[in-house]
Amino acid sequence: MAHIAIPLPQGKGKQDVEIEVTINGEKQQLHYRVELFYWEDCTVPTVDRAECIKHLLKDYDHDWRLYFIGSPTDEFVPITFVKRDEMKKVMEKTQI
Repeated sequence: MAHIAIPLPQGKGKQDVEIEVTINGEKQQLHYRVELFYWEDCTVPTVDRAECIKHLLKDYDHDWRLYFIGSPTDEFVPITFVKRDEMKKVMEKTQI
């Protein structure tokens, strides 16, 4: 699957992003959510940050699928989700 990068302004909380693209004349629409997860919100003692992320995402909204984990800072890690049903459609179209 090809990728494009679109910078988004930093903001606290969730950012719902709606993207419509036309690929070879076919329109597709995907919904993404970018959310900042703060290390201080990790209440379970962990060995490393990966365990913290696993804990923070454990009960995340099941309508959204983990898509990308961004570069962490000392304060937070940005994580991108895509609507679960839309990602299935994209994956089906890219299979050979």
